[in-house]
Amino acid sequence: MAARYHQLGRYQEAEPLQGTVLERRRQLLGADHPDTLKAMANLATTYRRLGRYQEAEPLEGTVLEKLKQLLGADHPDTLGAMANLAATYCQLGRYQEAEPLDNTVLEKRKQLLGADHPDTLRAIANLAATYRQLGRYQEAEPLDDTVLEKQKQLLGADHPDTLGAMANLAATYRRLGRYQEAEPLDNTVLEKRKQLLGADHPDTLQAMANLAAIYHQLGRYQEAEPLQGTILEKWKQLLGADHPDTLQAMTNLAATYTRLRRSTKII
Repeated sequence: MAARYHQLGRYQEAEPLQGTVLERRRQLLGADHPDTLKAMANLATTYRRLGRYQEAEPLEGTVLEKLKQLLGADHPDTLGAMANLAATYCQLGRYQEAEPLDNTVLEKRKQLLGADHPDTLRAIANLAATYRQLGRYQEAEPLDDTVLEKQKQLLGADHPDTLGAMANLAATYRRLGRYQEAEPLDNTVLEKRKQLLGADHPDTLQAMANLAAIYHQLGRYQEAEPLQGTILEKWKQLLGADHPDTLQAMTNLAATYTRLRRSTKII
C-alpha cells in the first residue's frame, strides 16, 4: 500500500506506512539486512518528496555506506543509493558534493550496463540536472538532448521517463532564455501527464508550474495566473502549506499578481 501511495504522489499517506515497515524489518531482520536497507531508502525518498531533506540525508548516507560494505561499490543497488544521496544533496543546495557522486554513478553504469541502458540514461539526466543547478547550462543541454532522443527510441514518446527527459531539456532551455523552444516541450509534457497520471499528480503539477514559468517570462501573465493559482491550491492539499514547493508556488503567484498590478496578498 505504501508503494501505491508513493506511485500516486500521496506521500503524506505513504510516509507512516514506510516508517512502520522500516521498524518491523529492523526488529525481524536486523539493521544491516538488504530488505531493511531497502525500506530505509524508500522512506528517505518519501522524505525527499515531502521536502524533508534534512531527514532524508542521514538515512541515505547510512544506506550507501552499508551497501558498499555488503555488496561492494559497483553493485547496482549501491550505485542507486549513491544517486539518491546526490539527489538529496542537490535539494539541499550542496551541488559541489552531488556532482562527483553523479559522475561516479554515470561512469560505473556505462561500464556495467552500457551507454543505452535506462539506468545509465537516468544517471546522465541526474548529472545534467546538477550541471543545471551549477549554472553550467551549456554542459547540461547536450546531455539532456541525448537522454531525450534515447528514451524516445527505447521507451516511446509517451513513457514517463521520456516525458521526464523532455521536461529536463525544457528546463535547460528556460535557463538559457530559450523560452520559445521550451514552451512546446512543456506543453506536451503537461498534456501527456494529465492523460497518464491525472491532473492532481505531483509530476503533472510540476509540468504545469514549468509552463506557467514560461508564460511569466514571456509576459503572458493572464495565462500564467490561473495555472499558478491551481498549483498553489493543489500543493497545499498534497504537500502542506510549509513544503518548499508550496512556498515557491506562493512566491510565483505573488510575482504574477504584481505584474498584473494586483495585491500580492495571498490567502
